[in-house]
Amino acid sequence: MKSLFDESTSQEIQNRINNISESTNPAWGKMNASQMLYHCQFPLKIVLQKEHPKLKPNFLAKLFFKKAMYNDKPWKRNLPTHSKLKVVDQKEFEKEKQELLNLIKEFSEQRNKQEWAPHPMFGKFTREQWGKMQYKHLDHHLQQFNS
Repeated sequence: MKSLFDESTSQEIQNRINNISESTNPAWGKMNASQMLYHCQFPLKIVLQKEHPKLKPNFLAKLFFKKAMYNDKPWKRNLPTHSKLKVVDQKEFEKEKQELLNLIKEFSEQRNKQEWAPHPMFGKFTREQWGKMQYKHLDHHLQQFNS
């Protein structure tokens, strides 16, 4: 599994984001491109401690889904999104694109950081797991928009 801490992987993701336009249609799901770019910011804001959503720790989620966050198995299409992380209102494409690119850069620049705050729902992740998880989430949604 690739990691967003790898410089070439981070650049690959940024290039794929830049290939999406406001009019790019999803292959699946309900979000438009602007909403997807906004949604993809949540995990980065959580790990960077810029957002603190009220997600309750969930034993079953930890048991059955935590490893799926960073393993090599791709996520299925149309997986349910936690209600606090859904995006239903309209967003400004260029603003959300730039914010996502900035967050990716900020996260990637912390590649040497070893201690990370726990995820509000899943608990502790290692540095390696955080890097893989961020890549996997972004890759999933970029595939959603054929990028």
